[in-house]
Amino acid sequence: MTPEQLQAFCPAALSFHVQLVSAMTTFRINTPIRQAMFLAQIAHESQGFTRLEENLNYSAEKLLELWPSRFSPAEAKAYARQPERIANRAYANRLGNADEASGNGWRYRGRGLIQITGLRNYSECSKALSPRRNFLVQNPEALLRPIYAAESAGWYWNHAGCSNSADDGDFIGCTRRINTRLIGMPDRLVWFGKAKQLLSIPD
Repeated sequence: MTPEQLQAFCPAALSFHVQLVSAMTTFRINTPIRQAMFLAQIAHESQGFTRLEENLNYSAEKLLELWPSRFSPAEAKAYARQPERIANRAYANRLGNADEASGNGWRYRGRGLIQITGLRNYSECSKALSPRRNFLVQNPEALLRPIYAAESAGWYWNHAGCSNSADDGDFIGCTRRINTRLIGMPDRLVWFGKAKQLLSIPD
């Protein structure tokens, strides 16, 4: 993947070129279809390589759409537009996090190019990427650095088995491994189309 190719795909991605090449090499994202799906997924998750941290500034209506089992209508109104409270409620007692009062939801909110989320993922990713096994648990904001943002995306792709779906040409299956409810599918498909064109993959 050359800098020119990456810039053609998304100009903002160029600043991650070295780190993305390293991540794709390390995690064997090494065929055109794997690379196309990987680029499409991280482009969507990072809003075109412009956001490395989850935006949780949601309205009450959006909270009910995203987490209907976590917020009643009254609770959604009470939590709306309060990102820290939202994260602590939405991610409590799941993904390895403790309860709402622990603050784990906010501490381990989505970060990096693929939005690593939850204490369990931070811990497992840290063990894979750093000789200091708890580095990302103790320093979650490190996922905002380009090297960890890219390497964590490669790690999660590999951890979730996304290359298996890519090898089968199954973009929906690949997406489901990253977001089970297929949120943002139209945007993901737009990025996938651009990546396929870039890498000369026929429709």
